[in-house]
Amino acid sequence: MTSYKSDLLRTLDTRGYIHQMTDAEGLDALAAKQVIPAYIGFDATAPSLHVGSLVQIMMLRRLQQAGHKPVVLMGGGTTRIGDPTGRDESRKMLTDETIEQNIASIFSIFKQFLTFGDGPTDAIMVNNADWLGQLGYIQLLQEVGTHFTINRMMTFDSVKLRLEREQPMTFLEFNYMILQGYDFRHMAQTMGVRLQMGGSDQWGNIVNGMELGRRMDGTALFGLTTPLLTTAAGTKMGKTAAGAVWLNPEQLSHFDYWQFWRNCDDRDVGRFLKLFTDLPLGEIARLEALEGAEINSAKKILADAATAMCRGEEAARIASETAAQTFEKGQIGGDLPQVAAPAEGIGILNALRELGFAASNKEARRKLDEGAVKVDGEVIRDPHHLILPAETAIPVSLGAKKHGLVTR
Repeated sequence: MTSYKSDLLRTLDTRGYIHQMTDAEGLDALAAKQVIPAYIGFDATAPSLHVGSLVQIMMLRRLQQAGHKPVVLMGGGTTRIGDPTGRDESRKMLTDETIEQNIASIFSIFKQFLTFGDGPTDAIMVNNADWLGQLGYIQLLQEVGTHFTINRMMTFDSVKLRLEREQPMTFLEFNYMILQGYDFRHMAQTMGVRLQMGGSDQWGNIVNGMELGRRMDGTALFGLTTPLLTTAAGTKMGKTAAGAVWLNPEQLSHFDYWQFWRNCDDRDVGRFLKLFTDLPLGEIARLEALEGAEINSAKKILADAATAMCRGEEAARIASETAAQTFEKGQIGGDLPQVAAPAEGIGILNALRELGFAASNKEARRKLDEGAVKVDGEVIRDPHHLILPAETAIPVSLGAKKHGLVTR
């Protein structure tokens, strides 16, 4: 590992957050000398972010822990366009009201990880609709458009890959990188932001914004990206058979969130402890050295710490106790995901979907065929099976690790 002078880069380096930097020496010197306001952008396409965004959120937390100022940029303006990076199709348009509701919901996530306020290192949340909405089209073309060439824009992966796959890209989406570059320049001017961070897929967009700031204002700006995070099994972080692992409890129960971390691959435990908890590196080294059945205790510590950080200490305690009751004591834990059955009952396919055990009827049928589904302890294979409401909750299980309840 590189020897850095600043607490910020030392922390990011030793915990595994750094993939690329535009000027490591210059950023290190600046971070050792002054408070750096730094930002990461998030679109507001849903009422919650998912675990795939957690590395970025934790980077802002590390930034604040190192004595710098996190700026959470919500893309209220750019959400109306949609980032084409990594996509084969255009996003559906959202109303202004939906975007505002999503931003308010997402803010509740960030309050768990960051300290907001008016102090020099307090986090702030800003919305790029506040300045992008004031830009006139002619003004944008004159001031910003002259600094971007079509030749260069066509080389960006977000454009090139879409065209190679012969998928249409609208002119609206093509403008996304210009507006994202303008965001960096605007915040550098008005908020003193000097650093943009993001995932490795954002490298081109970040460099674009840096170059725009240098050309228009002569400002020295910096960029830092994180590695693309995949599990040891090679799957994208935060994607499961039942769908995304949402950070908001309205989208995913505390228990299911806790279980996501508890069920991680043995090979991922040390890396996840570094990235997603505040445990000291010495303690993490001890935990990741555990072998055999003992690694399960490290996974429980990971699940407790990650859940407490995102959902609160009480949520982590209840989820952990539910898991112990369900898996170790053979009881029905009270915090399991639940679905209410109407008087006429609920079909097994619907129950599996509603509990989050399957993303579709097709997947639910496959689980039934595999003999992986139990209702009240009995294996169910019939896709037409009806679960009738009873006085007490009826347990439904998928394999050995997923459990839920059908209630009245």
